[in-house]
Amino acid sequence: MQTSVFARSGETISRLGFGGMGLNGIFGRQDDAAMIRSLVFALENEVNFIDTARVYGRSEELIGRALKEWSGEKPFIATKAAASAPHHSLPGAGFHFPLDVQSTYPPGSIRTSVEQSLQAMDIETLDLLQLHVYWPQWDGVDYWMEELLRLKEEGKVRYLGVSLPDHRHDHAISLVRAGVIDSVQTIVNIFDSVALDCLVPICQENKVAVIARVILDEGGLTGFLKEDTVIPDSDYRYNYFDCQPRSVYLDKVDRLRQYVPQYASSLTELAIKFVLKDPGVTVAISSMQVLEYAAENIAACDKEALPDELFELIKIRERWIRHFYHARRHL
Repeated sequence: MQTSVFARSGETISRLGFGGMGLNGIFGRQDDAAMIRSLVFALENEVNFIDTARVYGRSEELIGRALKEWSGEKPFIATKAAASAPHHSLPGAGFHFPLDVQSTYPPGSIRTSVEQSLQAMDIETLDLLQLHVYWPQWDGVDYWMEELLRLKEEGKVRYLGVSLPDHRHDHAISLVRAGVIDSVQTIVNIFDSVALDCLVPICQENKVAVIARVILDEGGLTGFLKEDTVIPDSDYRYNYFDCQPRSVYLDKVDRLRQYVPQYASSLTELAIKFVLKDPGVTVAISSMQVLEYAAENIAACDKEALPDELFELIKIRERWIRHFYHARRHL
């Protein structure tokens, strides 16, 4: 398993992390025991970074249960403080267009979220607490950062970070340069690698960890999607691939098959190797609640890295910027 050092901590973490969003059944219901087994399998195979969130339903509870079954060294556990959003005529308020910090994180709400997370996972300390959403216009208000720092002083949280809304990779640059956070979580994948151009180098300069998410583009980069694939409306990805004719998405994925099997044994492996190629990506998280997927993702980390020239070629030639996260909500 590839490893990296988390921020300025000196602590070694796996470069592939277990994403806990899928433990909520958001990509389809799974048996609890099977999902716990998948997490334990990941831990057994040297994945020692777990990322979840207070709003991921039962995810934290299942992680807590898995930790009780795990007899090895405690993994690095990251979660996100629950953000609130008042009713709005358009969905996605706070995540896809800004709200003021008082509406998103009312005073005291971050502490409440942390205490609930600690209780759900039955642990004493969070290795990393992230704001689930952050907007740079909040920097003029002090109370939320003071609340984060107080939780750190009390030992309930070790490190602090932010998760960026959708594709807005530059939002956290001011925080990174100010030296007040330890990590930034953002989207990085073959289709959207813009963070590698701007955010990631600045994080490297300031020794701030980069947590890459959506590395498989919600599964689209694995090649699972076909023209006749039916995604139920209970699935998080409902409408995600259909914000324009699905054939457009499928054509973009088909372009990637030219690199398989010469440079990767599968599209999944290609996507994972692409994200891990840049040393500025500290850890890439993937939903691995299905044992089969966990095994495939973990195996990809031990394969030969993409050649430098090919990586640069894919980064430029296959880049495809679009805003599915917002558009899909309004279909």
